Amino acid sequence: MRISKRTLGLGTETAFEVLAEVNRLMREGKDIISFCIGQPDFDTPKYIKNAAINAINEGKTGYTDSAGIMPAREAVAKYLSRTRRVEVKPEHVVIANGAKPFIAYAIACTTDYGIGDEVIYPNPGFPIYESQIIANGAVPVPLQLSEKKKFSFEIGELKSRISNRTKLLILNTPHNPTGGILEEEDLKEIAELAKRHDFWVYSDEIYCQIMHDGEFKSIASLPGMYERTIISDGASKSYAMTGWRAGYAANAALAPHFARWVTNTESCANHITQYALKEALDGPQEETRKMAESFKERRDLVVKLLNEIEGVSCLSPGGAFYVFPNVTRAVERLGIKDSEELRKLLLENGVAVLADVHFGKRNPGDNEQHIRLSYATSKEKITEGVARMKHAIETRQSKLA
Repeated sequence: MRISKRTLGLGTETAFEVLAEVNRLMREGKDIISFCIGQPDFDTPKYIKNAAINAINEGKTGYTDSAGIMPAREAVAKYLSRTRRVEVKPEHVVIANGAKPFIAYAIACTTDYGIGDEVIYPNPGFPIYESQIIANGAVPVPLQLSEKKKFSFEIGELKSRISNRTKLLILNTPHNPTGGILEEEDLKEIAELAKRHDFWVYSDEIYCQIMHDGEFKSIASLPGMYERTIISDGASKSYAMTGWRAGYAANAALAPHFARWVTNTESCANHITQYALKEALDGPQEETRKMAESFKERRDLVVKLLNEIEGVSCLSPGGAFYVFPNVTRAVERLGIKDSEELRKLLLENGVAVLADVHFGKRNPGDNEQHIRLSYATSKEKITEGVARMKHAIETRQSKLA
């Protein structure tokens, strides 16, 4: 039977494919330290787990409104109003099984299928951005990030990509896979372009509570931007709740349409998880702060150790829990093709990372090579894992010298 071209062409999140490979090798007895998946190694705080247990015991296990239960939407609205400095009302909020569905919902709500509507998105970037743009019949327009700008982008580069077909701009700060941050001055210039050219902004803020340097800034907080910004966030990263699938988005105009998409796809978010989400946002925040402090310490450690490897240079990321070291010189000295070949070499030596090609295509003529490491793991594993990388790279370099 025929499979549709849309399905056959659907992209994926390569981190999960690499994770499956790593898990297979580990089942076979291979000793591997994995930096490939963006998942906190902390346990979900107990007060959040207790809220879910109580919900089960109280029989809160049926369908909910597609937009989510009102107590959870109220908690989200209160949290976003406080942290984004805008007035978010509960009716502006929709809850889904994770933040990821809102990528598709936002594209579907702001573009029409197959008529050339364009969506600008960061490259390198979260791979689901591009795959959902294509799956929803829009045109993907990659916006190249610059290592010289600490993995932000030149405003001139954004201007050059805006056309009369631009309907949506996707921003992600702090950024996956680089940990880069959009500075307030950049956000102001982006906001002026959005208002002048009349396009929506999808602001992926899932790492907003994991800021290492400075305070988080949302483009929604700028004058005239809350109305045209889709704020997307969730509990996965900040509360160690990746498997709970607790995400939400806020926009006054689009919320009812998001809810209708939820009705058409998943009916509603997990009822039990919605009570856990409410407790996560309303409850004590000390454990979340401790996680963020730990990630900062791990960042400092992994950056220091990576910069001690011959042929590797690594910027210090401003947020999230990823580093994106430049391995161009290492690749050249090893006489291998690219960062993907380096990834395979490192896996043979017991270290799992991701290559830059897992996060988007390179611009023509761009020969810079990068890999991504998630430092959402212990200091001991970071130290041992980077030591294995150093040994693998420098040993092979010495043999070729």
